[in-house]
Amino acid sequence: MSDIFTPTKRHEIMSSIKGSNTKPEILVRKFLYNNGFRFRRNVRTLPGSPDIVIKKIHTVIFINGCFWHGHQNCKAFRIPKTRTEFWIQKIQRNRERDEEAIKKLQTLGWDCIVVWECQLKPGRRKVTLEKLLDVLYDIYLDSSRL
Repeated sequence: MSDIFTPTKRHEIMSSIKGSNTKPEILVRKFLYNNGFRFRRNVRTLPGSPDIVIKKIHTVIFINGCFWHGHQNCKAFRIPKTRTEFWIQKIQRNRERDEEAIKKLQTLGWDCIVVWECQLKPGRRKVTLEKLLDVLYDIYLDSSRL
């Protein structure tokens, strides 16, 4: 099946996709702020420019789009039927870059959390955010004992 848009229109659509301040990011940031966490956004001095950096507890949070980061076994992720080889390579590079950034951050002593876009859909959002809060509180308690 061919693309329903012209190459120019497809380019326009793809170039309008945001890399930061996405709806899932804003949702998580509002939740964290309302629960007392203070953070920085998209810190470029850290590997992978994490979406959220909570310096006080040395924790970073990546909020990944299921398509762009190739979320395994997710309904929201599927390889497009056109230019399949290009997309496979692109998503594989994204996955490798994600793994490399997380390894570097962990080597530097940062705790890393990945939240997937599909986990923030209305049916799963509450459970996901509560689990995130539990993990952050656990990290906070562990770091305050040092």
